[in-house]
Amino acid sequence: MIRTLAPLLIAVSLTACQSLPGVDPDIGENAVLLSAQHCLEEPVGDNNRIHYGPCLKITEINGSKPQVRDDGFIALLARQPVTIETACVYRLADGSPIPATVETATYTVRPDTFPRGGRRWYLHAHKQARGVIGCSPTLAPSVYPLEETD
Repeated sequence: MIRTLAPLLIAVSLTACQSLPGVDPDIGENAVLLSAQHCLEEPVGDNNRIHYGPCLKITEINGSKPQVRDDGFIALLARQPVTIETACVYRLADGSPIPATVETATYTVRPDTFPRGGRRWYLHAHKQARGVIGCSPTLAPSVYPLEETD
């Protein structure tokens, strides 16, 4: 029993170590990837209904149109200040955009915003998907809202 359990424990330990967050080999140590556009959504109640929150799109970086990779991300240098211009739009219950709600906002990346590279980041239109007004870009390492509305 112990002889069969030991290899299993070693395999599980190695797998767990490989799953730890670190530098993504597709990104590199001196860069981060920032989502070019991202929409917030949040489950509502017990019936698997989804509330479609606001969407944010990066329109300019330091006054120029961003270079968006095939995977939908923009490569930025870590520890490098940049100015990001964004456009936010709210969505109807079916997820389609409401053009009359488009707002713009500036997000400033400071040298300490991305102290190390090798990670993917998301710029959200707001900190939560429901009950918010305006375009208030919020940086997060996750696709999920920073705060739940419920």
